[in-house]
Amino acid sequence: MGKFEKYRIDLKGMKENSAHYEFLLDNGFFTAIDSPELQKGRVRVVLDVKKSAQAFELNFQSEGTVIVLCDRCLDEMDQEVTSKDKIYVKFGEAYADEGDNLIVVPEEEGEINVAWIMFEFIALAIPMKHVHAPGKCNKTMSGKLNKYLRTTADDEETEELVEPDESAEDEVTDEGEETPIDPRWNELKKLL
Repeated sequence: MGKFEKYRIDLKGMKENSAHYEFLLDNGFFTAIDSPELQKGRVRVVLDVKKSAQAFELNFQSEGTVIVLCDRCLDEMDQEVTSKDKIYVKFGEAYADEGDNLIVVPEEEGEINVAWIMFEFIALAIPMKHVHAPGKCNKTMSGKLNKYLRTTADDEETEELVEPDESAEDEVTDEGEETPIDPRWNELKKLL
């Protein structure tokens, strides 16, 4: 991890009971991490380290913008990210991730590289759904999507594709009532 040397935190050599670090993660950082989902961005991360008798408390505050693909039109879009995260680090014999935000680092090394940890916190801060604001999507792609997207029950194109089947079977529920089966299921059954 030579390209991430500046993200090493020397825990063993801490003179005070707390330390303050600031990192600016830019396109170079995201490219170096080499994640297919996230390649560009500009995020400021503030890291406060507090030393106690048992462990070190690392508090991360991230704020900035990353570039992600729009779920609707597949064009790049800016996505604001903000997060506050905390992990604990203690010394042990070998590296270990013990869950509950606890990481064990070898005591003889006495340091931790926070590059990947910061990346994971930023990636987790990105919403599951990311789409442009209304009217900002790529017009060409939106036009193609709308061509195949059924937006209302009165859509003429979709009604022509799904015609009611007179021979549709009725489903019998546990109470003995018959509920009609959607005729589209019968069309799908024909494919089997």
